[in-house]
Amino acid sequence: MSAKATPEAKNHSRRSRPLRVAEEIKDWVVERGLQPGDRLPGEAELIERFGMAKGTIREAMRLLQAQGLVDTKTGPGGGSFVGEVTRDRAAALLANYFYFRDVTIHDIYQVRIALEPELAASLAGSLTDAQIADLEAIMQEYANPASDAQEERRQHVASLRFHARLSDFGGNALLSFFIGFMAQILTDLTVYKRLYETPNHDLWRTGRQHQIDLIAALRRGDAEKARDIMRSHMEMACEQMETQEAVVMKRFIAE
Repeated sequence: MSAKATPEAKNHSRRSRPLRVAEEIKDWVVERGLQPGDRLPGEAELIERFGMAKGTIREAMRLLQAQGLVDTKTGPGGGSFVGEVTRDRAAALLANYFYFRDVTIHDIYQVRIALEPELAASLAGSLTDAQIADLEAIMQEYANPASDAQEERRQHVASLRFHARLSDFGGNALLSFFIGFMAQILTDLTVYKRLYETPNHDLWRTGRQHQIDLIAALRRGDAEKARDIMRSHMEMACEQMETQEAVVMKRFIAE
């Protein structure tokens, strides 16, 4: 004779039903090739299709709404539609995951050193004049060394945007997302930890020259050179930012 389910197990089963139905709805959407904006079946049809109670279906749809995968509109022509999770929303959700984890500068650059040189190599010779002009326009925001801490931080954020923009030009959406996400984390750390209290002209000069050399290699279609330049750029930036972080922490302790 099998053991009876405990009240806790029964409650867990009831709570997990909406999760299971939400996954089944996502699978159903994918199997039918539905796209963002396509209308989803009404509640009565979902109840019949998935064989679940009204409350379970409604909770599953609320879960999908919270994930950004379902949009609900009221009024004439309203109903439930396939939603699209924006890049910003996905990055915000992922950032929440890392919020209480001790992610260090070294951790971030370990990922950047692994990914960004390969991205640079893959883009050599494939960028259009307009794309290169876009990168050079960003570089104009730090064409001259910063004169104070506020400008230093602003320039550093702009230089991170250079890397995020470069990742947009690749054909790999996953690679582009993670490189952009790393740039956003570093942007937040720059402000949160006050990593640039005083201008660092050596970092500005070296970093900017790396980017100038990188664009030249990308124009020539020299994949190996682009990879080497980006790796050197990442390694130098990692060393400099870890040094900056150590200085900030020492000042914080002294204060």
